[in-house]
Amino acid sequence: MPGFWRAGSSPAPGTLIHVKTLQILPALDQGGVERGVVEMNRAISSEGWENVVVSAGGRLVDQITLAGGRHIRVDVKSKNPFTFFRRAAILKEVLKKEAPDVVCVHSRVPAWLFLQANKTLGIKWITFAHGANSISRYSRIMTAGDLTVTPSKYIADYLKAAYAIKDEKLRIIPRAIDKEKFNIENLDKDFIEEKREEWGLEGHRVVMGLGRITQLKGYDVLIRAIKYLRQTHANARRSTPNYKLVIVGEAEALRKKYEDSLHQLAAELGVTDSVVFAGAQSKVAECLSLADVVVSANWQKPEAFGRSMAEALAMNKPVVATAFGGALDIVQDGVNGALVAWQKNDTPEERAIAFGNAIRYVAHSDFGDLRAAALEKFSFERMVSSSLDVYRELASK
Repeated sequence: MPGFWRAGSSPAPGTLIHVKTLQILPALDQGGVERGVVEMNRAISSEGWENVVVSAGGRLVDQITLAGGRHIRVDVKSKNPFTFFRRAAILKEVLKKEAPDVVCVHSRVPAWLFLQANKTLGIKWITFAHGANSISRYSRIMTAGDLTVTPSKYIADYLKAAYAIKDEKLRIIPRAIDKEKFNIENLDKDFIEEKREEWGLEGHRVVMGLGRITQLKGYDVLIRAIKYLRQTHANARRSTPNYKLVIVGEAEALRKKYEDSLHQLAAELGVTDSVVFAGAQSKVAECLSLADVVVSANWQKPEAFGRSMAEALAMNKPVVATAFGGALDIVQDGVNGALVAWQKNDTPEERAIAFGNAIRYVAHSDFGDLRAAALEKFSFERMVSSSLDVYRELASK
């Protein structure tokens, strides 16, 4: 195997270029971005490349090291301006010691810290714009890399409209599905049965929402939708199973009050027994296997991609989602689920009814085999190959 190729040299024709990469993200706890970094670390390491991940730490750190990468703990998460320059100086020492060929930055605070740390180092870097952040000078940093990668055409178009970023600087790499991990044949059956009993799912149609608990995820809409579904189910005197909502995810420490407000909302609506707060779960595929319908009820801000939606389809679970953003790249109305459209001035009850009706339609529909089409469209191998090509492209300049 050839040695690591370093930026500044010229590889001979046909030489396999190996690039040392360094990924920076706020923390390694939960979420699609975090899981994406873990998966890319595994893929990069399997190529024989050296990969270093810098974050403030978290429960997924062990997965980095077990797969062959290295983790360095630096507080690149805090937004405290009074510690900014001290933390940038710490990051600069890490960069000098590690001397990566390419740095990949996955969030705004780490991007500003890297920009400061890199002033005299000149390391090439890629900004991964995972979301449609509010348009501002602060958010513009996610277009400041030598290249910018987005997970969907929606985000690429958003950045071009907001910041006039040129096409030649943009690369679109959809997030992918790990077909082995999201395969019903490879699941932990004991875990599934344990959760089925713990969450009281027997005899229910299971509606599932996945992702960290924030106001942007629309979990309040889902709780209201469950109330609506229960009422209409009772009014129709149906003998079919009633609905139960499972929320897989938890709030960060600073957002615990919002999570508490969701518990309070469920109690006020009288649906506490129909809503399960499952907390963060590492076995996402197993959780998805318990769902009848997977829902993305976000209405305030579009999903950049919607990783959990693609993974749900790989597990043969239909999806209900808001008709905007990355969901439009994944969900086909009437083909693999349903899309819900509304106006921002709709009342919470109107949103709940719209989602409730879509959930009921999907729960009573047969969409056939959803897995094959999802795996073809969101191939993990394609994502890895495209990512490695971008790393090589930048390192060779």
